[in-house]
Amino acid sequence: MSPGTADVLAAQEHARRGNVSADEHAARWPDKLPVRERLALLLDPDSFVEDGLLASAGDPDPAKVLPADGVVTGVGRIDGRRVAVIASDFTVKAGSWGARTCEKQIRILERADRDLLPVVYLVDAAGGRLTDQLGFFPGPRGASAIFHQQVTLSGRVPQICVLLGPSAAGGAYMPAFCDWVGMVEGNASMYLASPRVAEKVTGEITSLEEMGGAEMHTSVSGCADERFGSDWEAIAAARLLLSYLPDDYRSPPASVPGVPPERALHDGVVPADPNTPYDVRDVIEGVVDAGSFFEIKARWAQEMVVGLARLDGRVVGLVANQPSVRSGAIFVDSADKATRFISMCDAYNVPLLFLHDVPGFMVGAAVERAGIIRHGAKLIAAMSSADVPKISVVLRKSYAAGNYAMCAPGFSPRATLALPTATIGPMSPEASTNAVYANKIAAIADPDERAAFVAARTAEQERDLNLLRLAGELVVDAVVPPAALRAELVARLADAEGWTRRSGRRHHLISPV
Repeated sequence: MSPGTADVLAAQEHARRGNVSADEHAARWPDKLPVRERLALLLDPDSFVEDGLLASAGDPDPAKVLPADGVVTGVGRIDGRRVAVIASDFTVKAGSWGARTCEKQIRILERADRDLLPVVYLVDAAGGRLTDQLGFFPGPRGASAIFHQQVTLSGRVPQICVLLGPSAAGGAYMPAFCDWVGMVEGNASMYLASPRVAEKVTGEITSLEEMGGAEMHTSVSGCADERFGSDWEAIAAARLLLSYLPDDYRSPPASVPGVPPERALHDGVVPADPNTPYDVRDVIEGVVDAGSFFEIKARWAQEMVVGLARLDGRVVGLVANQPSVRSGAIFVDSADKATRFISMCDAYNVPLLFLHDVPGFMVGAAVERAGIIRHGAKLIAAMSSADVPKISVVLRKSYAAGNYAMCAPGFSPRATLALPTATIGPMSPEASTNAVYANKIAAIADPDERAAFVAARTAEQERDLNLLRLAGELVVDAVVPPAALRAELVARLADAEGWTRRSGRRHHLISPV
């Protein structure tokens, strides 16, 4: 063996081992897996082909010889499907980015774009390497080129981020440009500036968890989709999510053999009283294949429920109002939540099911000042422009512009179905009565007479919104009892098999909320 060969083998071993021994790693980070153990959990056995292992190995300055330069990149397989991988090694300069770290990431993203490979990011990085500012920041092959490649890939291939540690400063945008972000509680964080920097700049005193932790981002900011208790749980969720998505924008998701739903839908699953709360997940579980509902952003804007599932083996996206939270009204955040999800489903050829039980968009000075019209317009635009097959199911009430946002007949769903409990209108019969007859009602002094007048006028309004009349006027295409809803949806999705996009249409990026 030549001296040169021995040097290369030693450098390869150093790069694979990282900066610490297994025993030291276990002592310092008992709740964090080494980067190569994370990759072993993510990828099929013996499927990983690594690039750039010896990055920085030949540097004449020994202090700059960093194992794999702090990031592992390459191509592996998940359930036999090829995926590109970027995985931070937090034992090497806290996973920070230097010139070669950026170059490795840019190259694998360019390959993902060329070969149309899904990308999985295992992020645990302390931002740019300030000892190598010229390398990571201003140049054409620095951090900005990474984000440019991510935006280029958006809507072309799935991008899934597992956030296992920090994603700091400008690096926080790496998760932000992904289609889904899972965070490990206690370890993962996203922030543009650390609490120390924030205190210096603004005087605010806060903690890392309050400012950028998993609980905050999954329940307050909406920047992350789900939080997990360990590395392996988050990585397992990323593998599962990929099974619902295609390799790229040209193909539909793979189908699997269907299984019966978790529960049977019965006539009482949706209460007839429009003001009685219930959990819309009970309806979802009675429609989709058992155990297949993969909810997205479950802890954020909970008045809207979105997620992927299988219906007789076919992947579908569900957008559902949640009557048990804020009566299912649409707020600014829930509009953004649905907008992003619809955009993702349209990009990756996932048919959409809309489950209506909505009193409308929230009203009042606070939401108007927050831009409810602007955010609602984003939702309606995303829904309207989606080319994938869309089916609307009116479970109970569907009022005002909430009806529009949930794919009203004017937005060309494949079908509008209704349960026997359904009603559609510009507002509830009671609200409509009070709006139309406000002066007359106020002029009636006798309380009993006033109540009788309101009841009579409300009954008139209800007759206008009668389900039989709605069906007769072709507002709804079919009235379906709960027990038959799954079979009806399966048949209509099968009928939409082989759908094509409108001529001249282009795919689009999946815009951050």
